[in-house]
Amino acid sequence: MNEPTLGIIGGSGIYDLPGLENRQQVTVETPFGLPSDDLVTGTLFGVRMAFLPRHGRGHRLAPHELPYRANLHAMKQLGMGCVVGISAVGSMREEIRPGHLVLVDQFLDRTRGRTQESTFFGDGCVAHAHFADPVWEPLRQLALGAARAAGAVAHDGGTYLCMEGPLFSTRAESRLYRSWGVDVIGMTNLQEAKLAREAEIAYTTVALVTDYDCWHEEEADVDVAAVLAVLKQNGDLAQRVVLELARAIAAAPTISAAGCMQHALITHPNAVSADARRRLQLLIGKYLG
Repeated sequence: MNEPTLGIIGGSGIYDLPGLENRQQVTVETPFGLPSDDLVTGTLFGVRMAFLPRHGRGHRLAPHELPYRANLHAMKQLGMGCVVGISAVGSMREEIRPGHLVLVDQFLDRTRGRTQESTFFGDGCVAHAHFADPVWEPLRQLALGAARAAGAVAHDGGTYLCMEGPLFSTRAESRLYRSWGVDVIGMTNLQEAKLAREAEIAYTTVALVTDYDCWHEEEADVDVAAVLAVLKQNGDLAQRVVLELARAIAAAPTISAAGCMQHALITHPNAVSADARRRLQLLIGKYLG
């Protein structure tokens, strides 16, 4: 299919995507359970779109509780070849200020209890995907241009450290992460990037900076009230970025990650269990013979 598509996974404070034409709310069942909530589908500028609130409407799910596999599988079922994860993050650099956006290009994993939700594979079928560059660069570039077209201060590139949560960092942790040279810190987007790669979905992150974590001696320590205040101020900005990105995707050549798992499967097709075949049919069925 060459039809332009765009899936949006909205993070903290982003629970809807207004302005969609032909809007419908759909329940999607997956081999990995139900996603965080019903998805909303529609079109913008001729781009077929799907929106999912990452934490569920009303923010019911903590980062370590999220059904990451079901969320990305649902996007795949709806035919989304491109997915953007919008996420609230803390800044680890003075020049990346609250209200800025960061179009990250690398991740560090500091999660501990998400092994099952970090891959579609195992339990009857093994694959090792190439992940040196964890976001899909053509999509990231379009998102960067869209952010700037929307009037955002948008930083080109950066490393996102994904922590376990749900508590914020200790001061010692925050200082350590800063010494590693990371740019932002969050709790959700790495699992999405991993699963998108395994699902052959082009994925990128738009990181919305809400605070300075707790390393900054001249700024108040991060708390939920401060995060929500910045998100409220910048909610319209996130909507404008999505609008500009849909406009850009409508005008751009097709962006596709199809084929990126072709050489990732290590289990011989004859040895893949029947249950694994069922779970993985949509994702890699074409490689199983």
